[in-house]
Amino acid sequence: MESTSLQQRKRLSMDDPQRDKDYLEVIRLVAPGTELREAIARLMASRLGALIVVGDNDDVLKIVNGGVELNWEFSAANLFQVSKMDGAVVLDEDLTRIRYANAHLVPDPSVLTSESGTRHRTAERVARQTGKLVIAVSERMTRVTMYKDDWRHVILSVRVLISKSSQALQTVEKYKMRLDQVSATLSALEFEDLVSLQDVVSVLQRAEMMQRIADEVRVYLAELGTEGRLIELQMEELMSGVEREKRNVIRDYRVEERGKSVEAVERSLARLSDEELLQLTNVAQALGYSGAHDELDRQLSSRGYRILERIPRLPASVVEKLVKNFKTMQNIMHASDKMLDEVEGIGKIRAKAIKEGLRHIAESSLVERYM
Repeated sequence: MESTSLQQRKRLSMDDPQRDKDYLEVIRLVAPGTELREAIARLMASRLGALIVVGDNDDVLKIVNGGVELNWEFSAANLFQVSKMDGAVVLDEDLTRIRYANAHLVPDPSVLTSESGTRHRTAERVARQTGKLVIAVSERMTRVTMYKDDWRHVILSVRVLISKSSQALQTVEKYKMRLDQVSATLSALEFEDLVSLQDVVSVLQRAEMMQRIADEVRVYLAELGTEGRLIELQMEELMSGVEREKRNVIRDYRVEERGKSVEAVERSLARLSDEELLQLTNVAQALGYSGAHDELDRQLSSRGYRILERIPRLPASVVEKLVKNFKTMQNIMHASDKMLDEVEGIGKIRAKAIKEGLRHIAESSLVERYM
């Protein structure tokens, strides 16, 4: 299969995560080891073209003109045989039966398409009109393209996918090292009460960059299936805690007065282009600040969510009560055992544990920063 890029693919979106999850499931239908992928591989090896529709509801059947109604059991061998005919093949939704072969598809010609070839134009129109998965195998370009709704994805070879995944994984490792550095610096500055807006947005920027690369790798992994298990385990380890770190930084420093929820800030960050994300002022604006360049030097105080969550066996409900009562982490740090004890759900033992936990985290953060 021809090596192609994922430039046409939209980055996984914070606005509709369920849609993204659904499309990853669609990509997994053609992963190595599946009957569908085996049939496609046979077609490519034989340099044959094909048009395959996955779904046989009324919307699909309305645009099927002619063809042979088979109702055969679905298998790679059977699909390969019926695809030798000129027309389209229609499978059922569950990929258990081959419903029609040699079918002529007649979608609405007014449906927009960006494709030029007859087979791919038909595939895109059918996908947009019916909402079903349509796969076009090009005999001339030796390329396989999937269409569903207004989404388009070019299937890459296993060799190319592994290469791209490995390269992306190396990039994530580099970003992880940098994120750990700026995160450790932020922790130390929080204890010293010397945090600037630039320190905050630097952490958010790195975390967002890591998530974007991870999103791209997840598409590769979905398409690799079992072939990508080792890369998937490495990615999971690298991304462990990144989302939580980003969310806690947002909780600690978002501008509440402007009414931006944590989810709204995450959506604002997700909408930034890769180029826009490189500008720290844009990240600051997503948090609710003005975005002026000189505002990056503004001194801030952490609310304490990020540090408090690192204290062992401290429930999230207690963290919420501490932040609500003391407003900033500095106030929590300087509160006496008695003041902490007065907060509902804490008590004398937990108050001492909080003080001790903060002391240990402060010491380790300062050592990491200055070593």
